[in-house]
Amino acid sequence: MTRQASELKPVLFVVTSNPFKGATGIPTGFNLAEVTHPLEKLQQAGIRVEIASIQGGAAPLDGLEDMADPVVARYWADADFRHAIANTLRIDDVDPARYSAVMFAGGHGTMWDFPDSAGAQKVIREIDAAGGIVSAVCHGPAALVNARRADGSLLVAGRRVAAFTDGEEEEVQSTHVVPFLLASTLNERGALHQDSPNWSNNVVVDGRLITGQNPQSAASLGEALRDTLLA
Repeated sequence: MTRQASELKPVLFVVTSNPFKGATGIPTGFNLAEVTHPLEKLQQAGIRVEIASIQGGAAPLDGLEDMADPVVARYWADADFRHAIANTLRIDDVDPARYSAVMFAGGHGTMWDFPDSAGAQKVIREIDAAGGIVSAVCHGPAALVNARRADGSLLVAGRRVAAFTDGEEEEVQSTHVVPFLLASTLNERGALHQDSPNWSNNVVVDGRLITGQNPQSAASLGEALRDTLLA
C-alpha cells in the first residue's frame, strides 16, 4: 500500500550556520545544490519541506553555487525559497514530532557545527524512534557521527552509509583543513561506509537511513527519500 503525499508530515531540511572553515577564515557554508535538488524531487511529489539551521536565521552559502544548473538557478530566483533560507528555523526550537523525515544537507560548514549539535541529535533520535527517515548527503552525514538511537546505541553502527569520501576531501585539498575525515570517522563509529569513485552518484538506502556521497548524489538522494516516504 502506498501513501499519498497529503498524508505525510513535512520533511525537515537542515543546513549549517557555520560560515568559516575553522580557524583558517576561509568562507564556507551549505551547498545550494544539495538543498535544491532533493527539494525539487520532494516538491514535485507534493511533499512539504521546511528548512532549519543550527543557529536559525540566514544560512551561509559555501560559495560553490552553479547558476548554470537549471534547478539551482530556478530556486535561487524563487522568492519563497530565498525567504526560507534567509529565515531558517533554529534546530533547537523545532518539534521533531512534526516531521516525517530529516535531511541534512552538506557543505564544508557542517563539519564544525553538525556533529555536536544537541538539537540535531535530538531531531535524529526522535524522528528515528518514531519510525521516520534520517537522511543526509555529502558532508551532511557529519550530523550522524555522534547521533544515537533512543536505546543509546550509535545510529550508524552496523549500517551501510555513503558520505563525502576521504579521497574527495583530498582532491579538494581539505584533508588538513577539516576537523576530522568524515568517511573514516563514520567507519570508526561502526558504520559500513560504501566508497565509490570520486564524484560518482552514490546513494545508499539502509532501511530508514538514506545517505548520499556528494553533490552529484543529491537528486538521487531526493528520489530515494521521496520513494521511501511514499512506499
